Amino acid sequence: MIKLIVGLGNVGAEYKDTRHNAGFWFVDALCDKFGITLTHDKKFHGSVGRGTIYGQDVRLLTPDTFMNRSGMAVAPLAKFYNIAPHEILITHDELDISAGSLRLKKGGGHGGHNGLKDIVPHIGADFWRLRVGIGRPAHSSQVSGWVLSKPTSDDHISIDKAIDCSIDALELLIKGDEQKAISLANGFKLPT
Repeated sequence: MIKLIVGLGNVGAEYKDTRHNAGFWFVDALCDKFGITLTHDKKFHGSVGRGTIYGQDVRLLTPDTFMNRSGMAVAPLAKFYNIAPHEILITHDELDISAGSLRLKKGGGHGGHNGLKDIVPHIGADFWRLRVGIGRPAHSSQVSGWVLSKPTSDDHISIDKAIDCSIDALELLIKGDEQKAISLANGFKLPT
């Protein structure tokens, strides 16, 4: 049962539309679909909301700690509400898959993602993660600039379509059909 959904990103107008904020975009889409409002809560170092998503009482969080300090926000909220790691879904951008692709899984390593690197020491690795593909630049020296820049309009459309699909997969995950949720998310293909 998912009780907490966290979208990772960086706060501030200069980061709002950058690829690194794909996790924020996912939470924003959930707020729009389910009529949930996020409110800043300084004790949880982020914006927090609560609502019913597919029949389940779920809390939402977008940390304001910047990506590499995400655990500072996730851990206190999970502890305060007694939410176990396996009841948490962390959504974040992913360089290693193309824009508009998804990967959903439970547990695993941080894969070099700075947000996950900070969360794992705080709560362990047994949480769900939804990776939203943003693609990779041609050279590894361009990664920092890539994640902190806006996607092309075509890539943004692809990412938005993937987020729509991931919300459908979330319904399956919340209803306990984990394998179908994984198959739907990981099998998502953009129409050609």
